[in-house]
Amino acid sequence: MVIEPAGTRMRRVANKRVRILIADREGVFRLGLKKLFALEDDLRVVAQAENAGQVAGLAEKFNPDIYFIQSDIADEDSGALLRQLRKGTRPGRIVITTARPPADEGMEFVKRGASGVVPKSAEPNVFVKSARMVANGVMWLPKGPASSAAPSIAEVAAPVRPADTLTRREKSIVSCLMQGWRNREIAQHLTITEQTVKNHLRTIYDKVGVSDRLELVLYAIHHRMELPPPPAAAA
Repeated sequence: MVIEPAGTRMRRVANKRVRILIADREGVFRLGLKKLFALEDDLRVVAQAENAGQVAGLAEKFNPDIYFIQSDIADEDSGALLRQLRKGTRPGRIVITTARPPADEGMEFVKRGASGVVPKSAEPNVFVKSARMVANGVMWLPKGPASSAAPSIAEVAAPVRPADTLTRREKSIVSCLMQGWRNREIAQHLTITEQTVKNHLRTIYDKVGVSDRLELVLYAIHHRMELPPPPAAAA
């Protein structure tokens, strides 16, 4: 569940990659999450850790924008890690990953300074969405009893429009679609593969809530999306 108070605009992450540190005791999970984020133009894993001590040391070295921290690691040393990260000279936002029912402990982590809670069993797109939302100041919480406390959390969150979550590359693809280009033409212009274009389109559809190219074009027109200038011609 995303907490988005009405009446304010999202604080956008200005045209840069979001720097991420992953902390988990399971190497397979760290590797999988790193590969997942590597598929995105705007997300970059800068460090990995397997305990609280490593997180603290790598935080000073890499200054991540977001920490994805396993709940067991966050609980080490009576939860001292979260307090330490929040008091750092350049504190990043914290997302807790948990194998336990997140609704049971989500609010507790938020009270301790976390900006989001994601179950480790979540679909891959949930991790990507949560990273982008949290990077833009939006609280990401699990569904359940925790939502009853939403009013008190909403004060620190900022609203986000689906179109504002698109990366520069994704907006370029939308701009090409507005010209009626096919995937092959888009791929040639952007110097990427057709499969990469398809991957980007699936992500765009998911972000803005449409199911095909026509709906995306209509969405862009209706919402007056700010897009890069259209290319003169396809190769």
